[in-house]
Amino acid sequence: MRKESLALLATLVLLLPTAESNLSRDDFPPGFIFGAGTSAYQVEGAAAEDGRTPSIWDTYTRAGGMLDNSTGDVTSDQYHKYKEDVKLMVDTGLDSYRFSISWSRLLPNGRGAINPKGLAYYNNLIDELLRYGITPHVTIYHYDLPQVLEDEYEGWLSHKIVEDFTAFADVCFREFGDRVSQWTTIVEPNVIAIGSFDSAIFPPSRCSNPFGLFNCTVGDSTTEPYTAAHNFLLAHASVVSLYRTKYQAKQNGRIGLNVYSMWCYPSTNSTLDLQATQRLLDFFVGWIINPLVFGDYPKVMKKIVRSRLPSFTEEQSEQLKGSFDFIGLNHYSSIWVKDNSDASETAPRDFNADLFAKFAISKNETPGSQLVPTDIPFDPAGLQHLLEYIRDAYGNPPVYIEENGYGLGLNNTISDVKRANYLSGYIGSTLDGIRKGANVKGYYVWSFLDVFEFLSGFQSPFGLYHVDFKDENRRRQPKLSALWYSDFLKKKKKKKTSTNINMMGLHQRSHSQR
Repeated sequence: MRKESLALLATLVLLLPTAESNLSRDDFPPGFIFGAGTSAYQVEGAAAEDGRTPSIWDTYTRAGGMLDNSTGDVTSDQYHKYKEDVKLMVDTGLDSYRFSISWSRLLPNGRGAINPKGLAYYNNLIDELLRYGITPHVTIYHYDLPQVLEDEYEGWLSHKIVEDFTAFADVCFREFGDRVSQWTTIVEPNVIAIGSFDSAIFPPSRCSNPFGLFNCTVGDSTTEPYTAAHNFLLAHASVVSLYRTKYQAKQNGRIGLNVYSMWCYPSTNSTLDLQATQRLLDFFVGWIINPLVFGDYPKVMKKIVRSRLPSFTEEQSEQLKGSFDFIGLNHYSSIWVKDNSDASETAPRDFNADLFAKFAISKNETPGSQLVPTDIPFDPAGLQHLLEYIRDAYGNPPVYIEENGYGLGLNNTISDVKRANYLSGYIGSTLDGIRKGANVKGYYVWSFLDVFEFLSGFQSPFGLYHVDFKDENRRRQPKLSALWYSDFLKKKKKKKTSTNINMMGLHQRSHSQR
């Protein structure tokens, strides 16, 4: 970086709010994990190299699915630059790096023979992390189904996926479990179910009129989201059963499922709006967590969705109940909810219509049925409310905040004061939740690097580190938020020198990362 840029960053750090100046990682319980994350398709690149076959995201983006016509063919190129990235993680002070395994890189046919070069890549990445004392947290599935399985039996809409996903997980446990002790089976099954099989904003882009955001050519929005989520849950339970039976005792690892979560506020204190708010929490969060804790879907879902909601057998219910060592939460923002129970009960309904609620991402907006915001409201208190809700509704299970970050609507700037403020606020809210008794074990920023984003391609970067996607070498550069996070992670509570004063260290780290 140029000296002028370093001076500007130093000035901007001075301008950050001082309300959290006393916040320190020492305030968190012993063993609390701080990290950052990415996922395979979003960060690796090398999409057609070394035996990897296409995932549904390769097919979707290469057909022009993204508004900016972007793809993950190269993206941040971590496949070739993982050693450089691990050094950045060390410099940042991360305890842990959360990443995912590309199913089609490890098992190019979706099942059967292992790709030796794919296996070598993940072994090398894990070994490099451990060499520098960084704990790998591995996600087994992060949106990227092998296209071959989608072609063969429509992927997550078929119960056949349970067997294939369990076999894939078995390979991961066998090959990496001696060094990996933190596993997340599936990321955001609730969002994938809606985005892929109702609104069709994600591949395989299935929907039925009038529900999809684009022209629907195949699918059924009234049933397929529920079918897909059902199979996600059954696949998760199968994998956890395998892990606990075959691997956990000797590998001493922990395994959980991830859910996308928003905090929900009623637009007014009316009984109807309060009921609509709880209904949305049950539909969106309870849809996934209730089966893990209680063995079945929320009662309100069963009442409203009726026969369109699949049922668990008694055996499946027992396998689901308790099938987690922790819950992973992806949380970015809050929404405001208004009742819409006068909507027709006889017309065809998709997931959104089943809610009988309208919602908005800002108090100033008219509530509407929009799941994908164009910007992220700053509401750290919502995370504390969510953590307390999980504590009270589900028996206070161990929780990892597996994604939290700021990027939608944010320009790609190195001087990202808004992102640094966002992280400060939400880390503070995490601590407030812990002090209120929430059983939170770790916090991961999304994302470590600028990556290909599923919602926006390269238009809304979330990274702590800027990646120059126009540069063939994908040069990395620390943003202000990276420097803020690093200083937070390294600052001791009793140390008198504050974030706002300790600029020399920030300069040296930034200069070393040119």
